Amino acid sequence: MTLTRRAAAAALAIAAMTAGPALAQTTITIQHPLPSASHYGVGAAALKESFERATAGRYRVNIQRNDNEREIVESVQIGTVECYIGSTGPVGNFVPGVRVVDVPFLFRDYAHARGVLDSEIGQGLLQQFNARGLVGVIWMENGFRHLTNSRREVNSPADVRGLKVRTMENQVHMRAFTTLGALPTPMAFSELVPALQQGTVDGQENPIPVIVANNLNQVQRYLTLTSHVYSPGLLICNPAMMQAMSPADRAAFMAAARAGQQANRDRVSSDDASGVEELRRRGMQVVTQVDTAAFQTALAAAFTQYERELDAATLRRIRAWQPN
Repeated sequence: MTLTRRAAAAALAIAAMTAGPALAQTTITIQHPLPSASHYGVGAAALKESFERATAGRYRVNIQRNDNEREIVESVQIGTVECYIGSTGPVGNFVPGVRVVDVPFLFRDYAHARGVLDSEIGQGLLQQFNARGLVGVIWMENGFRHLTNSRREVNSPADVRGLKVRTMENQVHMRAFTTLGALPTPMAFSELVPALQQGTVDGQENPIPVIVANNLNQVQRYLTLTSHVYSPGLLICNPAMMQAMSPADRAAFMAAARAGQQANRDRVSSDDASGVEELRRRGMQVVTQVDTAAFQTALAAAFTQYERELDAATLRRIRAWQPN
C-alpha cells in the first residue's frame, strides 16, 4: 500500500471511530382523500415542509392519498396510520359531538366559520376526541358545499325532490336531503365517480375546490350554489404518536399544523374565487342566485330534529358568535 493510500485508510478509520451514531428518523404518515394539488394536499405539504425543517430531518412526513375517509380515521385510531386530514363528514361516526358543525345553514360565511372553530367553541369540540382514542389537532377546511346533478337545473327546494344524491356517511346530511324529498345515498368518495357514470346516483354535493380538483364536471352538468352546509376539515392524529414526541417536537408539530391550516384555508379561498368560472368554462350550467330562505323553510322539520338530537346549546352559541 502506498503512503497516500495508508494515510487515507487511517483517516477513514479515525472518522469511523469518532463519528456519533446516526440520528434515528421517525416517519409520520398523513393520509387525505384528494389529489395532491387540492386544498388538503397543499395543507399537508405545508405541514410537512414546516415540521421536517423544524426537526432538522429527524421526522419525515409521508403524504398519501386514500379516498376512503372512514377507513383512514379507523386506521389513525388503531395506529396503523398516524394522521388524517379530511372533512368532518365521517368523523361524527367516531366523535358524535362533532356532528353539530354539519348542520345546514349554521355558518353565515367563511369569517364566521373560521372564527367559531378557532375560538373556545371549536377548541372544546376538539377536546372531545381524546375520549375516543384520537387527538383533534386543529381545524382545517373543506368549504361550503354546493349541489350538482346530471338531470336538471335546481332553482328551488322542489327541484331537489326525487334526485338520488350521494352524501357522506353522515346522518346530519342525510336527514337534510331526506327532508327535501331527495334520495340520499351514502358512499365513500372513492365510489362517487363510478356511481355518477353508471347512474347509480344523479348528483352529489361538495365544495367548489373538491368539484374542481376531481373534475366532477365530466360526470355532472348542473351546479347550484346552495352553500347549504359549511364543511370543516380536520387534522386528527394518533394519541401514541403525539405522546411519543418531546415537548419541543410537539410544539414544532403544532406550529406546522398551523402552517398547514393557513395554506389549506388560503387554497380554499383561492379556489372558491376562481372555481365557478372554471367550471363554467368546462361546460357546467351554474345557478348562482339561490333562495336560501326557501331552503331553510323546507328544512324546518330537520332543524327541529337537530335541536332534539344534537347539542342545542352549542348550536345556539355558534349561531350567536360574533368577532371580538
